[in-house]
Amino acid sequence: MRSTIEVCLQEMADHIISQKEILARERFDADLNTYSNKVDESLKEWRENLISIFARSIFDSLEKTYRHLQAWGSEGVNLLFNLDLPLDLAIEEVRFYRNSIGEILKKESVKADLSIPEFYEIISRFDSVVDRAVHWLSVTYSNTYAARITAAELTSIELSIPIVRITEQIGILPLIGDIDTKRSQELMEKALKQGADLSLSHMIIDLSGVPIIDTMVANHIFKVIDALKLIGIESILTGIRPEIAQTMISLGIKASGISTFASLHNAVKYLQAKN
Repeated sequence: MRSTIEVCLQEMADHIISQKEILARERFDADLNTYSNKVDESLKEWRENLISIFARSIFDSLEKTYRHLQAWGSEGVNLLFNLDLPLDLAIEEVRFYRNSIGEILKKESVKADLSIPEFYEIISRFDSVVDRAVHWLSVTYSNTYAARITAAELTSIELSIPIVRITEQIGILPLIGDIDTKRSQELMEKALKQGADLSLSHMIIDLSGVPIIDTMVANHIFKVIDALKLIGIESILTGIRPEIAQTMISLGIKASGISTFASLHNAVKYLQAKN
């Protein structure tokens, strides 16, 4: 047989769950100037799920509640990203219910004539659950954000190193943007793999889109050229602008032994005439 306090907790939880649509609506009314009606409507179920978890946490074990919060955080983060909501606004959603549900717990405790220690235990437990909700939301949001950034970087690198085959034996590698250590490694791997897969004899490396060529960038490019030479692919550099040429000379960067052309067009004409 359940104790009086257990019955009281169950009644509190049932009361909060019965009010979840009203509580969700209160949040809607409170943020009229924050979200559009469409965003608020999309958040309705997510909010009600959170209210239900908070309500059941009053009598459920903390272990069970934390599992529910973890699942809620994981499922909800994709929704938040799709709605383009920043983490601070998402956390504010959680904090809103700390206050509104906390007020209900206070009123219901007074109505049930609970002692101060009994009320303190209830509200302390509820606060720990809210804190855990903020924790899981923050961790899941941050991990998802980091994963998406990494995926975007990899896609960007992949798209920024395209090798275009223009004849059976000639390919063009147009480089765009800065070349750092990470990108140079991808450049090396892709140039070697695709050059070999396409059975190229010549690869034109176009530098028109590279804003700065310093000793580090030049070193990365020359390593790629040397590696391509080892597998039988001759490299040609094009697109070295006058100001870039001056910088290379002032830095002592030499392209001796490598064919260079001012434009991609001239390099292609040279190779066609050569073959």
